[in-house]
Amino acid sequence: MGEMQHLTARRMVDLEIDGEPVRVLEGSTILDACRGLGIDTPTLCYGETLRPANVCRVCVVELEGARVLAPACSRKVEPGMKVRTDSERVRHSRKLVLELLSSSVDLSTTPAAAGYLERYGAEPERHGPPAPADPGRDRRRAGHHEEPDGQTAATAASPIKIDNELYVRDYSKCILCYKCVDVCGEQHQNTFAIAVAGRGFDARISTEYVAPLPESACVYCGNCIAVCPTGALMFTSEHELRAEGVWDEARQERTDTICPYCGVGCNLTLHVQDNRIVKVTSPDDHDITRGNLCVKGRFGVQHVNARGR
Repeated sequence: MGEMQHLTARRMVDLEIDGEPVRVLEGSTILDACRGLGIDTPTLCYGETLRPANVCRVCVVELEGARVLAPACSRKVEPGMKVRTDSERVRHSRKLVLELLSSSVDLSTTPAAAGYLERYGAEPERHGPPAPADPGRDRRRAGHHEEPDGQTAATAASPIKIDNELYVRDYSKCILCYKCVDVCGEQHQNTFAIAVAGRGFDARISTEYVAPLPESACVYCGNCIAVCPTGALMFTSEHELRAEGVWDEARQERTDTICPYCGVGCNLTLHVQDNRIVKVTSPDDHDITRGNLCVKGRFGVQHVNARGR
């Protein structure tokens, strides 16, 4: 007889959010509880398939009796907890974080950023001129090449890095959320091609020994692109269409299919614009992929775009 598995029943936890009682499973986060009530809590560094890194601090909430604000994405619920998600203190904190981010990083391709800035009345210009959008475009069109990895910090002045045909790195848009590092590391891919280098204002995402990406351990799975919340990592096809001013997600058709390259059965979502596959994703909630793919699944279907040659 095989060894019996002992299952521990999960209890329910009662707490209060914005004056409304709510009951959730033990081990849930405040963010889980907020979403259960339909409260739209802003997040940037949070990912459904990754452990919370709680570094962006835009999801902070106020807890009765607590000295500091708590990140909703990682703070576990406790019995009797009283949470305020829209107090003056919370709104002020979120406003300031968004202002500092927007004044130092290009958030033009961060989908939720514009709505967050408007919601909290953020005024990034209070902290100086806004971060320029796509500062490396002129260099790229002129045919210039950028510096090797790691020679400049992840600031709005960082040049766009184009050293392969599959994806582009624009660290002027990087908010150091660590999601790309986490997905490349032990949480999913276990390739460990990238990490956070430097400290303080010099912190940046870099390859080992600041080697160019093609000379690094990168296997081009593109899972870092899938989790990047700001467009700092982007399909070359999307980057080129955005540069031409014709990228339009509203016109894109999405088709779910199965990757044809092996028997694992990864689900693919093909994003098609003007009868051309412009990028490939995988559903986060799929029990096989959890949003992850290999280089063939992520980039191996682009050849159908050249079938007329």
